[in-house]
Amino acid sequence: MFVTAYDQYAVQAFEAHAIDYVLKPHQPERLRKTVARVQEMLAARKGGDGFDATLGQLRALLAAAPAQPPLKVIQASVGTSIRMVPIDEVLYFEAADKYVRVLTASHEYLIRTPLKELLPQLDTQQFWQVHRGTVVRASAIEAVHRDEAGKLHLGLRGRTERLPVSRLYAHLFRAM
Repeated sequence: MFVTAYDQYAVQAFEAHAIDYVLKPHQPERLRKTVARVQEMLAARKGGDGFDATLGQLRALLAAAPAQPPLKVIQASVGTSIRMVPIDEVLYFEAADKYVRVLTASHEYLIRTPLKELLPQLDTQQFWQVHRGTVVRASAIEAVHRDEAGKLHLGLRGRTERLPVSRLYAHLFRAM
């Protein structure tokens, strides 16, 4: 089973015999179905030694995987100093060439950490990826607008720009 924020790795995952592929931010029902599928496959193997070996490998991997605490502060270079930006102030992150723009209500910072390295350090309940190169604090979203072509754009509290939402992430904004 693969869990990632990037859909472009799906083909590679299935070529590596993945049981399933879950995109972040994950939907609880989708994750339940995936876990059920893994349980079914393990139960099918239960008759032989493969089940115990596979279960042992999974337990070892889970035990060895360090739980990475969510990021609390972003260290952004500003001239000759480093600015400590509390993650609670960040409204969104946006990939820009070799940098990632870190935007708060009143400032913009640049960091060299690629977005794909930053994503696993962010709390997926607080930060949602809405486009390939954009991750937004969910609580900063003031409104979701649909244009004439049916494309979604986000309006954020404290910012004037509108951020596009790709079709891949549009499901995050279906009316409840």
